[in-house]
Amino acid sequence: MMGVDMTGLKRWLGLSLVSTCVLLSLVACGTRTTNRAPVEERMPGSSMPVGAEAIIKLPQGFENAGKPGYYSVKPGDTLTRIALENGQSPRDIAQWSKVEDINRIEVGQVLRVVPPVSQEVVVQAVTKPVVSAGSLTQPAASAPASAAASAPVAANNKPTPANDAEISWIWPANGVVLAGFDEVKNKGLDIGGTAGDPVVAAADGRVVYVGAGLRGYGNLIILKHDNVYLTAYAHNQTLLVKEDQAVLKGQKIAAMGNSDADRVKLHFEVRRQGKPVDPAKYLPAR
Repeated sequence: MMGVDMTGLKRWLGLSLVSTCVLLSLVACGTRTTNRAPVEERMPGSSMPVGAEAIIKLPQGFENAGKPGYYSVKPGDTLTRIALENGQSPRDIAQWSKVEDINRIEVGQVLRVVPPVSQEVVVQAVTKPVVSAGSLTQPAASAPASAAASAPVAANNKPTPANDAEISWIWPANGVVLAGFDEVKNKGLDIGGTAGDPVVAAADGRVVYVGAGLRGYGNLIILKHDNVYLTAYAHNQTLLVKEDQAVLKGQKIAAMGNSDADRVKLHFEVRRQGKPVDPAKYLPAR
């Protein structure tokens, strides 16, 4: 029997094993796919990858931006101011626009500021308002002489129809005019008085806002008289009506004050389709 050179055999096996490993590594390198940066599919004409649009939260109502009857919220806007400048109730706009929190709107959000088609057939929001049982004061026109003396505003004014609407107006307060209408500086009339003086509704209407959420107006009441006219009563000391309450011309709705003002006064505005107009053109001559 021939002797086996164990040392040579071990050396040969070791070299064979190394060669096999090297060969397998080379084969693997030849078949492995080169590592490349992922390819992003992009929308034609857009630098945004497909699917990225779903990640970005678009503002509510964005599909209506620029359409007639809609308004895109800008920095500093509040729902109350948007409503006042469009001749609508804040709650109506919130309902039409499906806004859940009327105190929270976002820049870029698009709001409907005109009634839906189904509601446009309504000619007047209030025609013959009925004073609720909780009203604090009855209109001076139907009050006895003693009551009329406490609210001379309604008793001393003869109703005068507006230029283009069947609305009869009276002065909302009995004091002197401190500042007249100016489209830039003063969007209404400032009427003087003393704290607690009565502030009355200038015409029949419905209360669409009561509160102090509009900067520069203090304690504010907004009445809607029809689909065209709103009136605003600012800087009050006390507010005596509630939202959605019907009021009659001459009914006391507030007590005069100086909230968010430099002195006691009533700031009174008439808004025609949301745009401020000179109240002196609608109120009867004194």
